[in-house]
Amino acid sequence: MEYSYPFSTDWSTEEIVDIIAFFQIIEKAYETGVKREAVLKAYRRFNEIVPGKAQEKTYFKEFFEVSGYESFPVVRDAKKGQDGTTIKGVISKYKK
Repeated sequence: MEYSYPFSTDWSTEEIVDIIAFFQIIEKAYETGVKREAVLKAYRRFNEIVPGKAQEKTYFKEFFEVSGYESFPVVRDAKKGQDGTTIKGVISKYKK
């Protein structure tokens, strides 16, 4: 995909790399599916860097606006799922 990932200039290079990795996991969930554990691991790291819910929503929204992929449903399904399951994102026909 050809777009910029949302990030803060206040973050370290390692943090930016980890945030981009999280959003790439979200992309993969929509494109091919991804293991639940990978989503949860990336999301835990995302939350270490972006601890506030308001900030999280802002970054999720920015990512959706450039990619068309919603992060929240993927994270929600991973939280509710069982170990070993594959998480797949579904693009809503009513959005974007």
